[in-house]
Amino acid sequence: MANSAQAAKRARQAEKSRQQNASMRSAMRTTLKKVEVAITSGDQAAANAAFRVAQSSLDGMARKNIITKNKAARSKSRINARIKAMA
Repeated sequence: MANSAQAAKRARQAEKSRQQNASMRSAMRTTLKKVEVAITSGDQAAANAAFRVAQSSLDGMARKNIITKNKAARSKSRINARIKAMA
């Protein structure tokens, strides 16, 4: 447990931040799963629409340092390659 008021405050802030990050990470994963479902169903139009949402989500997570910039770029590249391969 925190031994000072400052440490207690940092612990509160860290917990709040952890919960927000977990929520945003979960939302990002949901957008990626929607793209995955659209790709496996073979619907390229739906896959493109879902990819646009996922792309925005990945960029936002990278901007907030929840995931690395490289992970966001890698994920977008792999998804885009799978969508292009559908054509």
